[in-house]
Amino acid sequence: MVMAGGDGAAGGGPGLGVTPRSREEWARHWRHAGLPGLDLLRARYVRHSFPRHAHEGYVVCAVTSGVEEVGLRQGTVRGGRGGIIMINPEVAHSARAGAPEGWTYATLYPSSGLVAGIAEEITGLRGTPGFDRTVAEDPHLGHLITEVHRAAEAGDALAADSLLRLLVARLLRRYGGPLPSRTPRSAGARTAARARTVLEERMAAPPSLERLAEELGTGSFALLRAFRDAYGMPPHTWLTDARVRRARRLLEVGSAPADAAVAVGFTDQPHLNRHFTRIVGVPPGAYRRERAAQPGGAEAADDGRRTPGARTYKTADGTGS
Repeated sequence: MVMAGGDGAAGGGPGLGVTPRSREEWARHWRHAGLPGLDLLRARYVRHSFPRHAHEGYVVCAVTSGVEEVGLRQGTVRGGRGGIIMINPEVAHSARAGAPEGWTYATLYPSSGLVAGIAEEITGLRGTPGFDRTVAEDPHLGHLITEVHRAAEAGDALAADSLLRLLVARLLRRYGGPLPSRTPRSAGARTAARARTVLEERMAAPPSLERLAEELGTGSFALLRAFRDAYGMPPHTWLTDARVRRARRLLEVGSAPADAAVAVGFTDQPHLNRHFTRIVGVPPGAYRRERAAQPGGAEAADDGRRTPGARTYKTADGTGS
């Protein structure tokens, strides 16, 4: 467990230790064309909370002020200034502020392929690499995370990529190891996997829980238990997360938010906006604009103002622009 107080600047260099001057929330979720397999997020959240969800790749973040609480199946952990948070692929979790001032952080989302390639090169690790803990107090690696952001925001893909690979290598050496196989063994796990396939294939018009259980030859409560055991959340929560993932892919190739909403099964664009903002941390329109922007990014401010390109939120439910 890592605790922190205060709201001072991080040691990540100019522009990265933004010290908020108010309770304003801001975020920038983006991608640099010269860094394939990596998404970046810098944000400050106070009222915003992330519902239970999971990522296809890894999450590595440095908390630069305040405290973040991460809810996992085994309990809640807290990371503060000087702490890093590491989450493996497909691990269900939630997140929220762990202090009245909220939290500010720099997050990297490297893909599974990127991390696996680095792991094979530096460790010879066979199988899927992963982290053996969620939170560690490691200011040096936290500084490296913010330096990746700084280089990417300055348009220096060579430096950003070099620092990213150095960071991942050090994370794996200090906190890494092979993840256990996810091959379903029990009857319940196999049923959950079949249910997941059905929901993926019929995302826009999914069956009810009772109907899904009937199709799979099991009971509703048995399916609920099996699905939660396998994926860390009930089917309806998993489906919302899966819809947001698919909407992200549609937005990345230029689909309008309204079209993406209908395609993945949300009622309308406001329905997509609400869930997308809660899970991704920025509204779908802002997410799409960042993907359409020219690579190179804007440099961050170093005087306590919010990052250029960041979106300000008026409320915790994503109704801001």
